[in-house]
Amino acid sequence: MGRTQMEVGADGVALITITNPPVNSLSFDVLYSLRDNYEQALRRDDVKAIVITGTKGKFSGGFDITGFGGMQGGKVALPKPGYISIDVFTDMFEAAKKPSVAAIDGLALGGGLEVAMLCHARISTSNAQLGLPELQLGIIPGFGGTQRLPRLVGLSKALEMILMSKPIKAEEAHALGLVDAIASPQELVMTARRWALDIAERKRPWVVSLYRSDKLEPLGEAREVLKFARAQARKQAPNLQHPLVCIDVIEEGIVSGPRAGLFKEVESFQKLILTDTCKGLINIFFAQRATSKVPGVTDLGLVPRRITKVAILGGGLMGSGIATALILGNIPVILKEVNEKFLDAGVGRVKANLQSRVRKGNMTQEKFNRTFSLLKGVLDYESFKDVDMVIEAVIENVSLKQQIFADLEKYCPRHCILSSNTSTIDLNLIGERTKSHDRIVGAHFFSPAHVMPLLEIVRTHRTSPQVIVDLLDVGKKIRKTPVVVGNCTGFAVNRMFFPYSQSALLFVDRGLDVYRIDRAITKFGMPMGPFRMVDLVGFGVAVATGAQFVRSFPDRCYKSALMPLMVEDKRAGEATRKGFYVYDNKRKASPDPEIQKYIEKSRSIAGVTADPMLMKLSDKDIVEMIFLPVVNEACRVLAEGIAVKSSDLDIASVMGMGFPAYRGGIIFWADSLGSNYICSRLQGWSKTYGNFFKPCSYLVERAAKNAPLSGAAEQGKSRL
Repeated sequence: MGRTQMEVGADGVALITITNPPVNSLSFDVLYSLRDNYEQALRRDDVKAIVITGTKGKFSGGFDITGFGGMQGGKVALPKPGYISIDVFTDMFEAAKKPSVAAIDGLALGGGLEVAMLCHARISTSNAQLGLPELQLGIIPGFGGTQRLPRLVGLSKALEMILMSKPIKAEEAHALGLVDAIASPQELVMTARRWALDIAERKRPWVVSLYRSDKLEPLGEAREVLKFARAQARKQAPNLQHPLVCIDVIEEGIVSGPRAGLFKEVESFQKLILTDTCKGLINIFFAQRATSKVPGVTDLGLVPRRITKVAILGGGLMGSGIATALILGNIPVILKEVNEKFLDAGVGRVKANLQSRVRKGNMTQEKFNRTFSLLKGVLDYESFKDVDMVIEAVIENVSLKQQIFADLEKYCPRHCILSSNTSTIDLNLIGERTKSHDRIVGAHFFSPAHVMPLLEIVRTHRTSPQVIVDLLDVGKKIRKTPVVVGNCTGFAVNRMFFPYSQSALLFVDRGLDVYRIDRAITKFGMPMGPFRMVDLVGFGVAVATGAQFVRSFPDRCYKSALMPLMVEDKRAGEATRKGFYVYDNKRKASPDPEIQKYIEKSRSIAGVTADPMLMKLSDKDIVEMIFLPVVNEACRVLAEGIAVKSSDLDIASVMGMGFPAYRGGIIFWADSLGSNYICSRLQGWSKTYGNFFKPCSYLVERAAKNAPLSGAAEQGKSRL
C-alpha cells in the first residue's frame, strides 16, 4: 500500500516523501497520507517550510490508473467532488502559511506534476520529465493541471503539452519557468530545503501558481489561441470529445477566474471517466503492459541472453526498416543481399530512414554517424559465424525461405535464433529442411518496420521458451510492443484481419460503392479504409497473401476477381499510381470512375447482381459489415489458442492494423456491442451472402450465454 513519510530536520524543513513503487503513483491512500503529513507539518511549531519529493529517483508518475476501474464500476468510494483538488491541494497546500517546494527527480507526470505545481517552487534534476498525459486515457487533468500549467508556462505551451500529452525535459521546463532551478541528484533535496527556507524568510518570491497572470495572453488573444486549438482538435480527432472539453475547462479559468476553472475541471473529469472513450483507452493502456507476460514462458525464471549482433536477409522495404529499428536500439546489424545493386539500395534505404530523423530534428548528425556505423552490408554468409540472431525478410516464397533456413543452419552458430519476418506462411513449412526447430521463431514486423510499434512474436510447438524470452527483450530494446502468438496461416494479426478486405470486396461485387466503404471506415476511426490500404500495400502482396488464406480456409473466404482483373491492366496500387484510387506526383489519392468497368466484370464473374438495398445502408451498418467478420475470425484465434489473451488481440489490432485505440481494441469494441448482437447480425448475413459470415462455434457459445468475448481465451485449447 502506498504512503508518504515525513521527517523534520534541524533546519526546520519537513521533508515529505512519496513512497509507492515502482513510479510513486498517487492512489487515494497516498493522497490521504500526503494530506495528513501536510496538516501535521502546518501544525508543528518547529516546521518553517515543507519539501515534497519521491523515492528511488522518481517524483511521481501520476495517479494510479488501476484505481480507475473501481471508479468506473462504482466499487471505489470517491471523495466528495473537488475535495482533493480544491479543499486539499488548493485551500490547504497552496494557501498554506508555510511555503512548500517540490524536489523533482525522474518522472513528474499527471497528478505528480499537479502536486509539484501547487508547491511554491520546483527544483529538479536535469533528467526530470514533466508532463500532463491524461488525454491519452480519455480524461483531462483532475487536480488543477488545466489551471496551473497555463499560468506557469503560457497558454500556447500548456495547450501543446496537454492536448498532445507531450512531456518536456528539465532544461526546457527551466527555460519556461515551470522549474525554478536545476540541481544534481545528490544536491536536489538540499537545494530544495534551502529554497523553501529562503521563501519562508522572504529572500525569494512566494509564488501561488493558481493566481499568476503574467504568462497569460490578453483575453482576446487567448480566445484566438483557444479557437485555433479547437479547430486542430476537431481535425485531428473528430470522434473525440475530451480534447474539446479540456479546452473549454482551460477557457473557463481564463474568462471566469481560476477557481471557477477548478470547479469546471472537477465536474468534467468526473463525467469523462465514465465515458466509453476513457474505458477503451484504459483497456489499451493495460493491454500494452500485459503483452510482456506470457504463461509458461515469462514465469519460468529465464534470463534473456545478450543479443550482440543481428543479421538480416533482404534489404527491401521490410528488411531495411527492421535494420533501422535495430540500429536505433543500438544493436549492430549485418544486412545481406544477393548482389551489389540490391545491397546498395538496401543500405541506402536505412541511411534515408535515419536522415529523415535528422531533418525532423529528432537526431543529431553525430548520433546519425554513430548509429549508421552499426550497419554492415554483405553478399555472403561469411560474417554469420558469430551472429546471435537472424531475421529473414525476403519475398513470400516458400521454397526460397526453406533454402535460406537450410543455409542458415550451416553458417550460423548453434545458439543463433533463426527468425522469419513472414506475415502469413506457416513456420513449420519454412523450417521443414532444418533440424533446429527449437530456435525457429517468427519476428513479424509491420510496415514501415522502424515506425510501426508492434512486433508479433510467433512460436511453434517446438520453439524454446528461452528464444521467446530473448525476443521479448529485443522488442523492449528497440521500443516495440511485443505480442506472443501461435503458429498458423497469418498468425494472429493478419489472420483475424483477412476478412477486413474480403468483406469489402464481397459488398462491392454486390453494389456497395468503394469510396463509400472507405469513407465510413475512416469516419469510424481507422487511418484509411480497406481499399486505400490495399493500394498502399500493393495488389501483388494483397493477392499473394489472400491466396494463402483461400488455401488454408477455403470454406470461409471470399475470392473476388476484382484485383486480379485490375492487375492485368497494370493497376497495382499506389506504386503504379493507379489502384482503387489514382495518385498525383505528391501521392495524393483521388477517386477514379474507371474502376467501375472492373467492378462490372468482377460482378459478372461472381454471377451476382447489384443489390439496391445496399445503397441505403447507414455508416454504422457498413462498419459492422466490414468489422464483424473480423471479430468472428478473432474469436477463432482465441478459441484455437493462437492468442493467449483477448487483450493481446486488442493491442495487436490497434498497433498492427490501426484500429482506433479509443474504441479499446477489436475484442473490447465487440464486447461493447454484445456477443448476442454480433452473432445475430452474422447469422442474418450468412443466410443472404453465404458461409463467409457464418458465426464460429466460440461466438455462438458466448452469444448463447450472452457472455463477453473477452476473458474466455483459456477455454480454448492452447496451440502455443
